[in-house]
Amino acid sequence: MDDTRRPAVRVIRAGEWREHKALRLAALRDPVAHLAYAETYEAAAAQPDAFYQARTAGAAEGGTAVRQFVAEVPGQRGVWAGSATVLMEEAGEKDFLGRPIACRQGQVVGVFVRPEYRGSGVVEELFEAAVAWAYERGAERVRLYVHERNERAIRAYRRLGFEPSGVRVPKGPDDVELEFVLAKAKAAG
Repeated sequence: MDDTRRPAVRVIRAGEWREHKALRLAALRDPVAHLAYAETYEAAAAQPDAFYQARTAGAAEGGTAVRQFVAEVPGQRGVWAGSATVLMEEAGEKDFLGRPIACRQGQVVGVFVRPEYRGSGVVEELFEAAVAWAYERGAERVRLYVHERNERAIRAYRRLGFEPSGVRVPKGPDDVELEFVLAKAKAAG
């Protein structure tokens, strides 16, 4: 992809809730959405506008606990090729599973790249921005969870330097999510 057509990665702006909603709904229509997201398309589509307004404002520029990065398509304001969000987690608090958090860390969630931009470097640029922000905020590591059958995502995360931690989270009788981590030293190298 030539540089004039390459999406530009930036932080979401508070007023971009419509764009955020459109990309989220597109992500939930992806063939592997049932593996990648805890939310269904129907549930997300039924959310009121106020839900997306609050979610966008909370992850926009200036926030310190959550930051959403988007890859905006050049010449098409408001059209996004993909997105990734980082949640900062504090040592001593409990994570979403109720387990104690050992160190200050970032957790990447909500990763999505539109099919036509996959393989173009967009996911690498989103993660570069997301990981850098987490480390700027004092994270010792960055983690994410991926369904064990989401092979496309696992390949991408491994390519980005993430490695399995050994933590397995049961999601149902035949469903397991794996924790992948990127240690700060590895990210810098």
